[in-house]
Amino acid sequence: MRLVLLTALVMVAFAANSVLTRAGVGGAGLDVAAFGMIRVGAGALVLLILCLATGRRVAFFTARRGVSVIGLAAYIIGFTDAYLGMESGLGALLLFGMVQVTMFAGAVLMREPLPVLRVAGAVVALAGLVYLVWPWSDISDNLRSVAMMCVAGLGWGLYSLAGRGSADPLADTAANFLLAAIVIPGVWLLLAGSVMSVGEVMQGGRGVWLAVVSGAVTSGLGYALWYKVLPGLGASVAAVAQLTVPPIAALGGALFLGEALTAKFALAAVVILGGVALSVMGPKLR
Repeated sequence: MRLVLLTALVMVAFAANSVLTRAGVGGAGLDVAAFGMIRVGAGALVLLILCLATGRRVAFFTARRGVSVIGLAAYIIGFTDAYLGMESGLGALLLFGMVQVTMFAGAVLMREPLPVLRVAGAVVALAGLVYLVWPWSDISDNLRSVAMMCVAGLGWGLYSLAGRGSADPLADTAANFLLAAIVIPGVWLLLAGSVMSVGEVMQGGRGVWLAVVSGAVTSGLGYALWYKVLPGLGASVAAVAQLTVPPIAALGGALFLGEALTAKFALAAVVILGGVALSVMGPKLR
């Protein structure tokens, strides 16, 4: 039960990131690069303080660190950029649909047992995602956002797979964030050619605070908790469990950002959650 409750808390944190990022880059005074850099910087700072306060040793160079940092950087950059043209719920669905594909592929490569009902549930959940975005013409006007969210999903899937063997989730997450905070500004300079000045960022006001909360709380602490629960879930269960995030994000977008909840989205959410339940609970009932 403790594992279930902690996993649910992580899913709420993931959904909150969608709402906070959508609000932060959708008119709160920051561009996507500034929001992303403040987010990862705030997360790195809070995690480093916690590690110092608890006497943890942060190992920056380990066998899996490169994959973790690349995955985290790809996720932050793609996720933030995509939300310029996408609502919270749809973005979360595309993100975690891609995450599911990535993590199931990882489970196959690692030869993790995949019961038939787990695979069937994942297929049902993915079908709900396909139904939501079909016909493609409904979202084809913003292919950049779709592509960037797929990059984010691939990055997050790799980050999650790398974290399954973490011996110290807090220290590992701190190292990942600190190194990503060095990598991400350089990548954004290459992509955009320039970033906001310090003076322009300080005028961001509400956007700055949204980025700080997203980085320090729902990202930094949320991701450390995610690394803690991952070993008890397995790659395939972790992949499916994350498909509960989009309905939570859609609800948050409706409550806090005034985004519409359509009948199509509601039906897709029911199918996705049904697939998640089948995938996670089905093998245990046989």
